[in-house]
Amino acid sequence: MKLLVIEDDLANSKFLERALTENGYTIDLAHNAAMADRLALDGDYAAVILDLGLPDEDGLTLITRLKARGFSAPVLILSARRALDDRVRGLEQGGDDYLVKPYALPELLARLRNLLRRNSTPTDQSTVLRVLDLELNLLRREASRAGETLQLTTQEFALLEFLCRNSGRVVTRSMILQQVWGMRIQPDTNVVDVHIYRLRSKVERPDLPTMIRTIRGVGYVLRDK
Repeated sequence: MKLLVIEDDLANSKFLERALTENGYTIDLAHNAAMADRLALDGDYAAVILDLGLPDEDGLTLITRLKARGFSAPVLILSARRALDDRVRGLEQGGDDYLVKPYALPELLARLRNLLRRNSTPTDQSTVLRVLDLELNLLRREASRAGETLQLTTQEFALLEFLCRNSGRVVTRSMILQQVWGMRIQPDTNVVDVHIYRLRSKVERPDLPTMIRTIRGVGYVLRDK
């Protein structure tokens, strides 16, 4: 699923690119309105993440122009403008959601998923993740393995979704903490190990191959073959 990120701050844009890529998205970056104009008209994007404070044009002016040309992808606005009037103006002039900086990454990801769900149909295959015999329905927030429904908590579902989006790749504990819990790694925390243990008790079955593997001293990987 391809996203357009319009952000002039280099550090912020690189952070978003890395975080979103780790969560299974393909990212195009634009650092000003002119670049965003070209990319938006040439690319097929599922959603846009837009910073309003662009160097060559206000972000609201840009998105109003794109919408007038028929650009239909939902827009998540990121802005340090936190006043009520600013938020209302952003939503009235083309934004589909508005998140004030500084923000927590899990909230951004949750809002992005909501926008994508609202903009898709129930039959859209992008709302279903499949890894071997494991299936996650992102619209219904349901998971199953080999046709058997898994009874997962909200946090377990989020963890399994992250593993599915990175299937076949090793993810470290710090990556999981940052992406699923929005926390930086703490040497004495065992929250990841506890949740992986609980998730395994629901995903793994003695009659089926092991899905979640531990890479000692590194992290975990969800088997994809």
